[in-house]
Amino acid sequence: MRRISGVAIIRIVAAVAVVVVAALSSIASSSAKTAHAASSSTVDFYSSLPLSGSSTAQTVPLVNGIKLALSQAGYKAGKYKIKYTSLNDATAAAGQWDPSQTGANARQVAEDSKAVYYIGEFNSGASEVSTPILNTAGIAQDSPSNTYVGLTASLSGVTAPGEPAKYQPTGKHTYTRIVPIDTIQGAADLLALKTTGCTKLAVFDDTQAYGAGLAAVLKDEASMYGMSVVYLASDPNVEANYTSVASAIAASGAQCVELSATTSSVGGAAFATAVHSALPNATLLGPDGMCSSAWTTSFQVLCTVATLDLKAYPGGVSFLAAYKKAYHVGNPDPYSIYGYASAELGLHTLASLKGGLSGKALQAAFVKALFATKNLKSVLGTYSITKTGDTTLTAYGLYTLDNGTLTFSKTLHPTKYLKATA
Repeated sequence: MRRISGVAIIRIVAAVAVVVVAALSSIASSSAKTAHAASSSTVDFYSSLPLSGSSTAQTVPLVNGIKLALSQAGYKAGKYKIKYTSLNDATAAAGQWDPSQTGANARQVAEDSKAVYYIGEFNSGASEVSTPILNTAGIAQDSPSNTYVGLTASLSGVTAPGEPAKYQPTGKHTYTRIVPIDTIQGAADLLALKTTGCTKLAVFDDTQAYGAGLAAVLKDEASMYGMSVVYLASDPNVEANYTSVASAIAASGAQCVELSATTSSVGGAAFATAVHSALPNATLLGPDGMCSSAWTTSFQVLCTVATLDLKAYPGGVSFLAAYKKAYHVGNPDPYSIYGYASAELGLHTLASLKGGLSGKALQAAFVKALFATKNLKSVLGTYSITKTGDTTLTAYGLYTLDNGTLTFSKTLHPTKYLKATA
């Protein structure tokens, strides 16, 4: 064997040292890059809302509220950066939310390994479509507007068989909402109508989950507020039958009328005008699905929405100032602050997670943290998320709608309402 000289050995050792140093440097550099990547991993937030049709008077400001909250946070929370995508669950053909499009939106998000948060739907019926898809994928969903009881709880005479379990095929909760459910909204509506002196109530619904569910609640809660329901009907095609329905309502002897629907599902103003023509002295009220400037009439109507006087919220004044600066609108639709609050909830949840998570581990951690939300000091006030996904907030705002202008009237705090079970 050839002997290696001392000089050669020194040279070899030096060369090896250089290689080791270079390797260590490379490893350190790689580790630094990995740590940096982990500290700035990008996750996907989505919203799915009807961005065409008459609902846009509410949903465009809602999306603006989402963007405002994310922008103020620099599109990041804790160890993660955020990419936000706004999806439309409406179609031109339907003129409102569409089941096929809603399902397509949910599947798109379910197939995204970086998706952690889905804000939607606007309509309760749409959430009946998307929630099982997202639940199967383990992706957190928060609605800034759904009130139908059956999405989170069951109530005899109001919810359908198998609810809410059929929206949770995994057996685990992934759906939350930041608006009080219909048992509370129905009580708020009745409380508002009672103050007008009404004792005979007519209720018409559009047969959708939201409208029909609220109508059932109103029927069962009316006696709590000294009212009797003298007319209760529904028709998904009422737009072709306004006059006869309005005449039937008038013949019932009703003193007040609730249109339990959305502006897009019943044509809003046209239906209200027909009812007003048949019953000019009756009080007309619409729930949050109709509490919109899109419902323009030449006479005054009432409507309720979970949003109170925006200036009265803990973060209301600063929100209004920021919204005006960003969008040049000083008096936005009430749903704008709910879009902001839903994004705020997502940001708070994401900020609580440790860095370096990805895929299913990240999605599962996000869901767990979302349902662990307790006493969150939000733009809406302090609230928690219950184990079934509901908010602990209970107040509703009463608005007057006159010639397309929404004006806050007062806060409603109903204390008597039906209690749903998980």
